[in-house]
Amino acid sequence: MFEIFGFYKFKKLNTLKKNKILLQDFLVKRNIRGTVIIASEGVNATISGKPLDLKVAITKIRKILDFKKFDSENSSKSKFQPFHKVKVKIKKEVVPMGLTLSSKNKKDNHVDPKKWNKLIADEETLVLDSRKPFEYEVGTFKKSVNPNVVNFREFPKYLNKLDKKKPIAMFCTGGIRCEKASVFLEKKGFKNVFQLKGGILNYLKNVKQNESLWSGECFVFDNRITVKHGLITGTYSICSGCRKPVSPKDKKSNKYEEGVSCTNCHDNLTEVQKGRFRMRQKQITLAKKSGSKHIFQKEFK
Repeated sequence: MFEIFGFYKFKKLNTLKKNKILLQDFLVKRNIRGTVIIASEGVNATISGKPLDLKVAITKIRKILDFKKFDSENSSKSKFQPFHKVKVKIKKEVVPMGLTLSSKNKKDNHVDPKKWNKLIADEETLVLDSRKPFEYEVGTFKKSVNPNVVNFREFPKYLNKLDKKKPIAMFCTGGIRCEKASVFLEKKGFKNVFQLKGGILNYLKNVKQNESLWSGECFVFDNRITVKHGLITGTYSICSGCRKPVSPKDKKSNKYEEGVSCTNCHDNLTEVQKGRFRMRQKQITLAKKSGSKHIFQKEFK
């Protein structure tokens, strides 16, 4: 059994190159996989490993980056290792929005999952899904709206058009995208901005399904693809043609071909591309039959 731990922390960080080397070396030694993004404004990461190794790694990360607590964290379990390797990246921002945060300019506007339902049930509240369109299509809260923004840097253009008098309840997967967006709105004079504490993952972990206002599954950026209530692995897979999530229903379409295409990309792929993908899928199938892992194999389920 593997444990997955996601977290972020807004804190001014120095010596990024040195920290990257220290983190990369330590995580590799502990056989921890996942992605860690560090920037001058803080850190954002999702990592996975065996429980004991992960516990040691979390302690080490805090020590290297010099802080005691994360701004937000979430944990879940998986029967398989959901990441291929560990990557530590240096970025200008932990979430690209053209806005740098510090721990000093963050207002506490977090709403606990247990109180979230009451907030979004209010007819006056604008329930804003701040994720990408394909994530929204996999699952979202009832009556939520999506800005239909592919690049998060374009998100401020959408936010500027919102009504300042209307309460806004924002949510995203783990909370960090809302963290930046809510500060942006506050700087623009919005007074009633709220965000779901710990994001969707925290909600699905702590709210019972029969009390939930969530519909569908939640896309995650690892080989689980999606998770459901209780953070159990969902039913989606990834299309090898376009890298978009594919539901069991999508697989019934004659445009779906394992390892080649789905309803989203079938009509846009050339025959040359499809031929190349079929060859790749054939090699993966042969590797599975022989009990070995092929270089092109994307999932370890």
